[in-house]
Amino acid sequence: MLRRIATSVLAAGVLAGLVISLVQHITTTPLILEAEKFEASVTPSNDWAFDVVRTLVHAGETHDEDGNTVWGPDGGFERILFTTLTNILLGVGFAAILVAGFVMRGRAVDGRIGAMWGMAGFACISLAPALGLPPELPGMIAGDLVERQGWWLMCALATAAGLATMTFSTAWVWRIAGIVLIVTPHAIGAPHLHVEEVGLVPAELAAQFAAASLVTAAVFWSVVGWLAGTVYQRMEPSA
Repeated sequence: MLRRIATSVLAAGVLAGLVISLVQHITTTPLILEAEKFEASVTPSNDWAFDVVRTLVHAGETHDEDGNTVWGPDGGFERILFTTLTNILLGVGFAAILVAGFVMRGRAVDGRIGAMWGMAGFACISLAPALGLPPELPGMIAGDLVERQGWWLMCALATAAGLATMTFSTAWVWRIAGIVLIVTPHAIGAPHLHVEEVGLVPAELAAQFAAASLVTAAVFWSVVGWLAGTVYQRMEPSA
């Protein structure tokens, strides 16, 4: 069983990470590079979280507000390499969550069912949180990072619990409770920065990035789920 789980997780995660890296190179990466041209004019801030994010999204060495050199991946091959490695790690992590669900469910799984589980993961991790906190480009104005992370975590967990309750329960009272769980984070509202200042990124570019990011995430989760379900089925021990 352990070999079956490990093989399914690694195979699905690595292959999905490679596939989505190619998709991102065509869809979201050009938009990020375009946004960084606008963000280049941003002056140093006193917000350490902002400075960290800005360092990560820029290519090559950058400098913090004290003038110290901070390392960052160079453009071109190095940036593509680190992006691909990150996607592979994410793919392995997502595949581990899905395969854990397969094991706990204890029923037969194939590629089709795996893809359905993957789309459920997309709904919890990407789609539902995006209703309150759309994907953001560098240079966009955003609220406090800790508050946004807290709301995102609450939304993802509530959506997962709500979907599980609606799917695996037969009583209507539990299904209604699942709907309430899904709606609650949005009723509370995501944290936003209420200021008159506007971001440097054009609204059209931001909207295009949000749409491209969600479509890319849907493809990522579908591929991870399909591969995890397919490999998990093929690794099933014979009678």
